[in-house]
Amino acid sequence: MQRIGLSVVGFLILGTTSAFYLFSSLGETVLYNAWGYTIYANFESATGLGPGTPVEVAGVRVGRVDTVQLTGTRARVRLTIDSDIEIQEDAIASVHTKGLLGGPYVLISLGGSDTIIPPGGVLRETESPIDLPGLMKAYVDSRKEPVEELPAP
Repeated sequence: MQRIGLSVVGFLILGTTSAFYLFSSLGETVLYNAWGYTIYANFESATGLGPGTPVEVAGVRVGRVDTVQLTGTRARVRLTIDSDIEIQEDAIASVHTKGLLGGPYVLISLGGSDTIIPPGGVLRETESPIDLPGLMKAYVDSRKEPVEELPAP
């Protein structure tokens, strides 16, 4: 009987730990911030971005998106960057997708400036994602042949 009780307690501890890990790593909750620092980027459109979206430099993951909020008419994106990565003030943040059907990510193209963005600083240069559905619609509309009106009988 006592072995069953210990098994149940062990199962509950394992389940609680697993749920805690999933909520902290997949959700919007940031339970620790010791591994990185925060910077901000303002985009005209942050389509597809959300908490947990990867941030990459030269194809290497260096951080994640923490929050996306509307500030005026722009999307303010809070990024957490690994503490050993330095982002120059003239770096460019752009939103890309992995292939045609892949998920979005933020690509930071490093600059050449000697001035580093401090924690809490803002990336000045950003590029919003391409509006692929809008481009496809414009292409289809341009390919349509005009409809000829028939004369009235």
